[in-house]
Parts: sequence; structure tokens; C-alpha cells
Amino acid sequence: MKEKKVLFIGLVWPEPTSSAAGFRMIQLIDTFINRSYHITFASAAAKSPYSEPLLSLGVHEEAIMLNSSSFDEFIVRLQPDIVVFDRFMVEEQYGWRVAQHCPNALRVLDTEDLHFLRQARQTCVKNKGDFSFQELFTDTAKREIASILRCDLSLIISESEMKILIEVFRISPDILYYLPFLENEITSTEVKQWKLFKERKNLLFIGNFIHEPNWHTVQYLKTQIWPQLRKMLPKVELHIYGSYASQKVLQLNNPKENFLIKGRAESARLTMENYRLLVAPIQFGAGVKGKFIDAMQTGTPSVTTTVGAEAMKGNLDWNGFIEDNPEAFCRKTAELYENENLWNTAQAHGIRIINERYEKQKYQADFMTNLSLLKVQIDRHRQQNFISQILLHHTMQSTKYMSLWIEEKNKF
Repeated sequence: MKEKKVLFIGLVWPEPTSSAAGFRMIQLIDTFINRSYHITFASAAAKSPYSEPLLSLGVHEEAIMLNSSSFDEFIVRLQPDIVVFDRFMVEEQYGWRVAQHCPNALRVLDTEDLHFLRQARQTCVKNKGDFSFQELFTDTAKREIASILRCDLSLIISESEMKILIEVFRISPDILYYLPFLENEITSTEVKQWKLFKERKNLLFIGNFIHEPNWHTVQYLKTQIWPQLRKMLPKVELHIYGSYASQKVLQLNNPKENFLIKGRAESARLTMENYRLLVAPIQFGAGVKGKFIDAMQTGTPSVTTTVGAEAMKGNLDWNGFIEDNPEAFCRKTAELYENENLWNTAQAHGIRIINERYEKQKYQADFMTNLSLLKVQIDRHRQQNFISQILLHHTMQSTKYMSLWIEEKNKF
């Protein structure tokens, strides 16, 4: 029987301890491992000390180059059945090469989140304006949606983003696939091992500081939330964790105000299980937030905003409170921190959200079956999405010759 091959092309090498995007990538890789695929992960980025040791998972690693025909030679040798692009920028760079040299490979885009949505919201916050769908029609949206249209299937992590793509941009549901975080079920045995309300103390926020929404949230906590909240909880500390903290982050550390910058957490979940609450007054962003998944998986209630909780709970109750008003946010945080019964109820809500909306057994088998059917019917699928062929044709002309020009230029 012919061995099935999948190629992941990463914007960076996955760092599951640094970001939700890295954790998501490892979940996708595990899904293919469990279906006995031969997996290759390739990236033009440099590795960091925190890059996942993929070789230990049985994944072959391949260093590739931008704007180089060496990638063409590599993919001709590999001949993967499926190619997964990690974000639209990667598809822009390598998609035309995959289509040209491996035309029968299924091209899958993992969006992570909709970048154009996040950027539009960021612009509105920066300009102190209200967000509307009119803000979405940007050059970034043109690039990202063109990438979605060129691919055979795009993985969308948020139901809200599915709705925007289908209703606002009229993207066919046939080329979109909702695939949330893929989590282990929270069992009663695990719940019994969690630290109790009285065994936990203090508040935390956690987030990769390369990601702009996280840095903005820390600034908002420092200037808008903590001055009010520490008056309500004078003996409580707020600890800020996150990878890649620059000097501008570190200089916010202020022990006199109980506002402490802790830097990188080697394990988000092992760190989080010691705290009573996660506080995340996120002002802009997209996708779904891995920090709340980690909180629910460790029995840690949270207080966040509408944007922070977007698309995460469905019709279920949140594992804490959702408040956009700063005063209400502080009041609800203090109430949840001090009320054990309320805290236990919030914790139970988190268990239900994970088990009903993110438990991986609900998604993995259907996802892999969908890919197999799509592979068999690829010609028909592409004919029905003929705009993909149009975009790919023009992309292969423009991007191809720009890339070839850069390659020739680099020789000198």
C-alpha cells in the first residue's frame, strides 16, 4: 500500500510553549501522525531554543529557502499527497511552486486566524473608532482571501470567522473547514488533581509578546484595569507571563504596585494551575485564544472581553465573566476572586466548554475523512471552484517571475 505523505510548510518552526499558533500546529501534526502519514515539516525560518523537536515525534525536518528553485527540486522528490501552508504568507511564497511541480497534491491553508480581521480591529482601537465590516476591505484582506480562494481547503479556527467569510465575502463553504483547537477531554480524575480555590492565589495574564494584541492588553491592564482593581484586591498580585518580552515590557515591572513581569513560562498550564484567575481584557484580535483553552484545562476561571471570548463558548456559559466596561471588569474580577462558590461554578463551565466544543474525538476522524474524499474528487472540486484556477494562473505568472528575478539577483 502506498505510503501517504503530508508536507507542512511553516512560517516558523513550531514553538508550542511560546504561542497558541505553535500549539495548534502540533495538534495538526498529531492528527496526521495518528493516521500513519509520513510527515515532513519544512521552513525557511531559523530555529530557536524553544522550537519543538519534531524529529522526536517521527517528523522529518527540512530547511528550505525563499525565492529558490531548490524548493522545486525538493518537492519533486517528495511528491506529497497533501501540502499544508502555515498562514497565507507562506501560501503566497510557495503555493505556485507546489501547484506547478506537484499539481495533484491537495493544497490546504491553515489560517490560524484571519489576519485582516485582527488588523482592522487594531486600527479601530488605535484610531478610537467603532469597528464595522467596512473596515475589513483592505489590501491585507485581498491577499488573504486570494490565498483562501487559491487553496483546495482552508482551515478556520473560529465560527465567527467562518460567518464573515461566507456572509461578508461570499466565500463558498465548500472550500472552508471549521477546525477548532483539538483538546483532550477533561476527566473527573483530572479534576480531582486540580488545586482548590484556597490553594491558589493571585491573578495572571499570559501571552506571546510578538503578538500585538497581547502587548496592547498588558498596557491596558497597567493603565486602565490594575489601578482600579488593586484598590479592590490590595493584597493580590498581578503576574504577567509571556515569551519574547522586550525591554518595553520589562520596564512595566513594579513590585510596589504588585504588578510583576515574570517573562516566559516554561509551561503555560503548569504555571496557570497555581493562580486563582486569568485576567485578559483583550481589546482587539481574531481567531480563538489559546490562553483560555489553557485556563479551562487547568480549572482556572477567567475574566475577559467580548473580543477575547469571541467564538469560544457557543451557547454555553463562560468560565467566569465577559465584561467590556473597565469598571464592571474590575468589579466582576474582584467578586470572582473572593467568592468560592462562584469560582467553582465558573470552573465547571470551563470543563463543559472544553468537553463539548473542543474535545478532539469530535473532529479528527471527520476532518481526515473529508481530506480523503477531497483528494479522490480533486478534479471535480477544482472545477467547481474555478476562480481558484484563475487566481492561480495569474499568481503563477506574477509571483513566479518576481521570485525568479529575486533568485537571479541573489546570485550576484
